[in-house]
Amino acid sequence: MDEIANHGSRIRNYIERFGEDEVERFIDRCHSIDDLIDIHSVAFKRRADTKPTDELEVTEEPSLGKFRSKDYMEDYINPPEVLHARLDEEKKRREQNADLSFPAQPEKDVLLFLLESAPLRPWQRDILSIIRDEAYYFYPQGQTKILNEGWASYWHSTIMTQKALHPSEVIDYADHHSGTMAMSGGRLNPYKIGIELLRDIEERWNRGQFGPEYEACDDLVEKRRWDKQLGLGRQKIFEVRRIHNDITFIDTFLTPEFCDRHKLFSFSYHDQSGQYVIDSREFDKIKQRLLFNLTNFGKPWIYVINGNHKNRGELLLRHQHNGIDLKLNYARDVLMNLQYMWARPVHLETVVDGKPTLLSFDGSDHTQKIIGDENVSKNTPAKSK
Repeated sequence: MDEIANHGSRIRNYIERFGEDEVERFIDRCHSIDDLIDIHSVAFKRRADTKPTDELEVTEEPSLGKFRSKDYMEDYINPPEVLHARLDEEKKRREQNADLSFPAQPEKDVLLFLLESAPLRPWQRDILSIIRDEAYYFYPQGQTKILNEGWASYWHSTIMTQKALHPSEVIDYADHHSGTMAMSGGRLNPYKIGIELLRDIEERWNRGQFGPEYEACDDLVEKRRWDKQLGLGRQKIFEVRRIHNDITFIDTFLTPEFCDRHKLFSFSYHDQSGQYVIDSREFDKIKQRLLFNLTNFGKPWIYVINGNHKNRGELLLRHQHNGIDLKLNYARDVLMNLQYMWARPVHLETVVDGKPTLLSFDGSDHTQKIIGDENVSKNTPAKSK
């Protein structure tokens, strides 16, 4: 809470100094890309983190390595010819390294790369670091959305129906609860999946429907009747809540019987009809699709490939295509905001309609071309899936 309060204080200070509209516009740009982080870097440290953590001293002048001095001693302490020599030396060093590509390895934490390399003003760099810090703060909640929502719904239902409600209130409660639990085509309801899977675990562990003996049973009728009366269900769901996230929750406890009982299926987009259609009812494909949607919260994997693309200081990113095309209207908005921060053209390698494609924005025009094809199509209308 103290850190969040400090963030708010710093941003209010920038609003007072640079104007509310300018600061708000930049914050909006930061929020449009705040999911371009490496959510696994918290557990797997890839390299030293050099992002700023404290409030930056905001100045509009570039740092020249000057010593502090009184006004009347300025020319003596910081001779102008020495400062100009330092600037020339730095310029030569940058020109010598201009042909080097960076980063050395693809960088998934795009925000960190911008903090380290983008030509941002100091106050902008500090705000971007604030947005990045808060994105990492909230990411664990995204990793446990199904489990958290399911857990809350489980106990809300249990308390209301067993302890709190008068019989005359049950129908009204059921009406509201069913609206929260509703599932519709093309939409995964985390409340419904979470509560039903927790109830399934509780029933299975109460009846002893787990372990080698149960798994080895080939008689489907016997497995349905299986009841060892162990009463371990409540203990088990508390254990699940304590140690699992959404991916391990689904991977460990989703069963073919559960999918069949709740009529789960995987779906895909059909180009000719322009509709989503049932792709498969096979358990393995259903589970694979669920896990895929939970990995990186279902958002695309984007990497920084080169901050000096074509030796012109342009930014090149790559989308790790996993069978689902980007929504081009979203991708173009993101490219616009990245270009604003990078101040040079920005490019994104992806796949569109099965073809490797380069999306670009140079500050004024969007372009799209098939990689390897010299014909560039400007202002191509977005086609989303």
